[in-house]
Amino acid sequence: MKTILKWLLGIGVFVVVLITGLFIFTSGMSGTVEDFFLAVREKNTEKAYSLLSDDFKSITTQEILIQYLEKNALDKVQSTHWENRSRSGVRGTLTGSVTTTSGGVVPISVSLVKGSSGWKIYALQKPLSGIQDESTSGQKMPSESDLVKLVSETTSIFAISLNEKSMSRFHSYIAERWKQEIDVNVLDNAFARYIKSGIDLTVLEKYSPQFSSKPSINEDGHLQVKGKYTTKPDEFFFDYQYTYEGLGWKLMGINIQVK
Repeated sequence: MKTILKWLLGIGVFVVVLITGLFIFTSGMSGTVEDFFLAVREKNTEKAYSLLSDDFKSITTQEILIQYLEKNALDKVQSTHWENRSRSGVRGTLTGSVTTTSGGVVPISVSLVKGSSGWKIYALQKPLSGIQDESTSGQKMPSESDLVKLVSETTSIFAISLNEKSMSRFHSYIAERWKQEIDVNVLDNAFARYIKSGIDLTVLEKYSPQFSSKPSINEDGHLQVKGKYTTKPDEFFFDYQYTYEGLGWKLMGINIQVK
């Protein structure tokens, strides 16, 4: 009996050590987020903006950031509470809620990256209210109207780039993570057949995309949307993948066919 008791106590101590270690391991992440919301509450926009990653800042101006925070009741955060903390190398995520000065509670997920100057905020995501599908990664599925808007925007940028005979505009639109892996020349070569054909896909702006399967978010947090535009004589088929950066979904992969 004493042996079992010692064994159970040993497990208890081990669990406490694990929990304590996790908090220490992620304390820099939570500290950055708390400093960010404090700066926002004190209207120190410069300080708050400096706590964002370079990727975040490259796609979000200070004005857009403040507008987003005010719109989502995140401009007067009093305290934070993290239910889940995770870290893998130089990337980490905090998921939980924040309490505002008025007593309101707002659920939120914050992704961070660690560089030479410490932890920086890579993405802020506030789940939509109402009934939402949740992926295995914990991210919320955008509403159908938001998905239609997202796909329509991607298709439009792609079509305009083809008409311009250069994928430069399209390259500036894609996720920062993808930009680091691919340049404009590679995209030009990848879509050379469509550029040379002179096909005008801007006509698709008059149509709404139809999803061929249920949009999904995989364990890596990537959103995949497949479908087509029903046009004649040919149909436009798309397979888009997005990753969450900054304050929204950004294109991470594309596969299209016209047939």
